[in-house]
Amino acid sequence: MKTNYIARAGVIAAVYAACTLVTMLFLGNLAWGPIQFRISEALCALALLTPAAVPGLTLGCAIANIANIALSGTGALGLLDVVFGSLATCVGALFTWKMRRHPAIALAGPVLANALIVPAYLPILLTGVGFYTIPFTSISLDGAWPLMYLFGLVTTGAGEAVIMYVLGYPIYRSLAKTHMMQREVSEVGTSR
Repeated sequence: MKTNYIARAGVIAAVYAACTLVTMLFLGNLAWGPIQFRISEALCALALLTPAAVPGLTLGCAIANIANIALSGTGALGLLDVVFGSLATCVGALFTWKMRRHPAIALAGPVLANALIVPAYLPILLTGVGFYTIPFTSISLDGAWPLMYLFGLVTTGAGEAVIMYVLGYPIYRSLAKTHMMQREVSEVGTSR
């Protein structure tokens, strides 16, 4: 692996983890929980510009989710988020990289990956940390996995869509104009 590739992946991982933890500190549970609005996910737009974003975002998500275990006290249940949340970010970033020639479609990758994967384990995690009803309803989580999955699909997907298209797309447009990113894109294009 090239040194530049590893350095870019490392920087992206650090920025993702830091942004996620800052979101948690200042915006409460919006980075985790039943309604997710993880601002750091906007960095998935970097996968439109460099393949180093895929491992960088995955590692950054894993680091943030591990830190959340220590900070929020989710214990072993938090490992679900480390594994499956990081998987969702990886799948979304990989889709974004593969579809980079069509940015509007590519940015749907993280939206779909998070909307489909995160709600599958979220009821288990939420029950373990003290949520016993679907937020904003009186529907018990006990035996309501399909309803909770549907709730999570809508809320996680909507939150991710806002992040990707309102924050991520402008980040991509701004960075795509820089000399460094134009050089990166041309280097990747010639190395095929």
